[in-house]
Amino acid sequence: MKAFRFAALGIICGTAVLAGQAPAQAPSSQDQRFRVQIQLVTTDAIVRDAKGQFIPDLTKDDFDVYEDGVKQDLSSMTMVHGGRVTNLLAPPPPVIEGVILPTKRVRNDTSGRVFLFVVDDFHLDVHKTPVIRDLFKRIGKNLLHEGDLFAMISTGTSAISIDLTYDHKRFDEAVNQITGRALSADDIIQGQQGAEGPIEVRYRAQVAFTTVNNVLNNLEKVHDRRKIVVYVSNGYDFTPYLTARSGTDTTSTFTQNGNQRSMNRDTLQMALDKGEQAPRQDPNAIGNILEEFSDAALIHELASLTDTANRANATIYTIDPRGVVAGGGDIGDNVNPNEFRLYVSKTQDTLRVIADQTGGTAIVNQNEFDTALKKIDAEASDYYMLGYYAKNTDPNRREHNIEVKVNRPGATVLARKTYVEKVGEPSPVPSKPPSLR
Repeated sequence: MKAFRFAALGIICGTAVLAGQAPAQAPSSQDQRFRVQIQLVTTDAIVRDAKGQFIPDLTKDDFDVYEDGVKQDLSSMTMVHGGRVTNLLAPPPPVIEGVILPTKRVRNDTSGRVFLFVVDDFHLDVHKTPVIRDLFKRIGKNLLHEGDLFAMISTGTSAISIDLTYDHKRFDEAVNQITGRALSADDIIQGQQGAEGPIEVRYRAQVAFTTVNNVLNNLEKVHDRRKIVVYVSNGYDFTPYLTARSGTDTTSTFTQNGNQRSMNRDTLQMALDKGEQAPRQDPNAIGNILEEFSDAALIHELASLTDTANRANATIYTIDPRGVVAGGGDIGDNVNPNEFRLYVSKTQDTLRVIADQTGGTAIVNQNEFDTALKKIDAEASDYYMLGYYAKNTDPNRREHNIEVKVNRPGATVLARKTYVEKVGEPSPVPSKPPSLR
């Protein structure tokens, strides 16, 4: 998986004194300034043999790393095997005329596992709270080991915020705080609607994405490590239960929510007052347009999240605690079974995108979590961290392709394919709408 961090060194060039000329005046604000950027790119890779076993004896010469098709010279190489770190090649400082950098201290053999646990309780069902807590207890037993560094954050009212620590007692205490706070189908259909769909749905998703983005930006400061993010959520859909909210789902008891009924009454009354025939609308066409724009917005949010994760060298493993989802939803929801299945499918797809784009795995539509946790454990324990100073730095290009090859017969490499350079700062957490019901 690809990991990336960037170091920028600014060099300000003064005014030269030419032979036979008077000394130049003191530099003014109009003097031209040149800035040189040196990028140290780090990317991790899991290398296995034909039997699926990690290969622990590779050297620098066994790797070929390409960025945008240009072969790179490895400046650093670290192997993490069984969660323990061994420096095989310490990175030298960049050679810059006039700048003297101290020698980098070689790291001792220490724990190399870093975890971030995301409890997206804004998108976890309240009635699944016992299942969710049991899942995290399994994580504490099967995944989190002595010596592992971890952080934990929640997106909603569980109020979990644990900075990086080795104290596993804090993890156990946080598990007991977890409570699902996801909106029910009733909440979504009867809730306040805006031009972009259900206001509360969009707000909660934005809070979740902003929270995780901010934590990942902080996690980027942890260098030379592959960070594992365990992201527990039901996933996202900006336009859930579209026909039920528009009033076109005749099988639902919520054929029209309060806002829709009020809007229709006002439109009808205006037409009657003018002596006109009541206007006919095609809610399906309106809904399709709304869904298309909302899906585009959701794709943008997911891309921003995965770009941030890739820059932080963080691999995201998404887990849907709903397990195998069958039928038409919970008793009392009264939604069309087909529309419910569409909602579940879209939310699961968003979890797949987050995992796939960061080199992780989506654990969705399954009830067997222990096997998946063992897979995460293995991939967090054995990998190589490779570093290089990019040869083909283009200031006008943000997205770069990475390819890692290994000169070992039968070897397979698992690594990320792209990374996007950082631009700007993350947006602040949005303010809660004053009235949602």
